[in-house]
Amino acid sequence: MAVRPVLKMGEPLLRQVASPVERFDAALAELVADMDDTMRALHGAGIAAPQIGVGRRVVIFELKENPRYPHITPVPYTVLVNPRLTPLGAEQEEGWEGCLSVPGMRGLVPRFRRLRYQGFDLRGAPLDRTVEGFHARVVQHEVDHLDGILFPQRVADLRNFGFEDALAGQMTPMPD
Repeated sequence: MAVRPVLKMGEPLLRQVASPVERFDAALAELVADMDDTMRALHGAGIAAPQIGVGRRVVIFELKENPRYPHITPVPYTVLVNPRLTPLGAEQEEGWEGCLSVPGMRGLVPRFRRLRYQGFDLRGAPLDRTVEGFHARVVQHEVDHLDGILFPQRVADLRNFGFEDALAGQMTPMPD
């Protein structure tokens, strides 16, 4: 429906915990359509409602062929409303992340390798998936937005955080 401006790190809404969605209606469908248009226009792998100025617990993600992530196994298009994440084991792996709200920067972020996510789709039908690798990373990154967390807050060593062009030779593709 519309490509919306993406809030950047420092905006107060990005530091707030988003409110649960209570109605699966036309307004939610319009929000998701705007999120989809915005994500695709900016070649993102996902986007959360707070990034376009809406403090609701909604994320979308997908990865087909994407110039920002050329070595990653595809992730199916998903609308995830009111998500709950459950790590499956303690194993974590580090991977380079970027964010539409932190343009031009990347950081090495530890994330759980495997997890279960539950929630609802756009129509309110339950979703329950067990995922790993990049799919798990994308879900964790997007759900962090709903809790007021941006990826730089997860970077364990700030020597592994900086501008994409300066880090280009140091970043290795993420395994899937």
